[in-house]
Amino acid sequence: MGPTGYTAAAGPTGGFGPARRPPGKLAVVIARMTALLIALLVMAGLAGAPASASPPDPPGTLTFGGLQRTYLLHVPAGLQQPTGLVINLHGAGMNGPEQAALTDYNAVADRYGFVVAYPDGIDASWADGRGASIPDRQGVDDVGFLSALIERLSGDFGVPPGRAFVTGMSAGAFMANRLVCERADLVSAAAPVAGTLGAGMPCAPSRPVSVMAVHGTADPVVPFGGGPMVGRGGASDILSAPALAERWREMNRCPGPLVDDPATAGEVEEMTAAGCADGTEVVLVRINGGGHTWPAGRFSLPADIVGPTSYAVNASGATGQFFAAQLG
Repeated sequence: MGPTGYTAAAGPTGGFGPARRPPGKLAVVIARMTALLIALLVMAGLAGAPASASPPDPPGTLTFGGLQRTYLLHVPAGLQQPTGLVINLHGAGMNGPEQAALTDYNAVADRYGFVVAYPDGIDASWADGRGASIPDRQGVDDVGFLSALIERLSGDFGVPPGRAFVTGMSAGAFMANRLVCERADLVSAAAPVAGTLGAGMPCAPSRPVSVMAVHGTADPVVPFGGGPMVGRGGASDILSAPALAERWREMNRCPGPLVDDPATAGEVEEMTAAGCADGTEVVLVRINGGGHTWPAGRFSLPADIVGPTSYAVNASGATGQFFAAQLG
């Protein structure tokens, strides 16, 4: 057919000109039905596609608060059903892969059947509530980011509710405490290492949370006795390690005080408050003479800056065992 919709026919000199016959009724009906079908298919396609569809985040990334956040993930080989999810938070000036190397938490995950994620903070730090970091001053919502990461990974791997845990070193420990203060509905146990809470940081968890705090008495960066400290981001005022444990004991409505375990007297002293609400417990692991390190971890900073690393207890093994005990 020609561009005008008429059939071209040979002219008297062999050329082509417009035909004088209009198309038949059947051809008109077929053309109209075809146009209607095409229109319906186009409309159906538009209705099925979101107006602002965006591609999903690639593995190891999560877009939150207008920022593409990143994390390292370890899933034990051959794992069919994880027993739990652990979020492991790095200290200031570090990143997720470095936290994985420091703590060797992949081995803990393999032993207990955990999925473990090592997220990256903005500016190598966290908005942990002390106001001493760039993400804190910029209003970064790290509680929201970590909550979204927990929900995503729990859904992806079928982790049952109540089986998400968080640990962290230094600034990561402060962030771990803040996370359970604000999202106890998602995190049922925390194990902060060498970090507490900002002295003015509000903490009102929606439900009891089991906590194991690990801290060295000779920590030159985050003082065991609390008070003023100066970290990578600036100065802040913090709770002491015993005050942090006592606060968690009160919030968990434990019936008695923290009690020394006589079997742990020496370089490592363990104090426990058991029988707390909803079967929770609070543990303070005091490393006598321990510095600002991950006990038995692969810490690379010199001892004259962070103090000595204790090998009397393995913080990764102890916190992993603590989380596994919460599985019921």
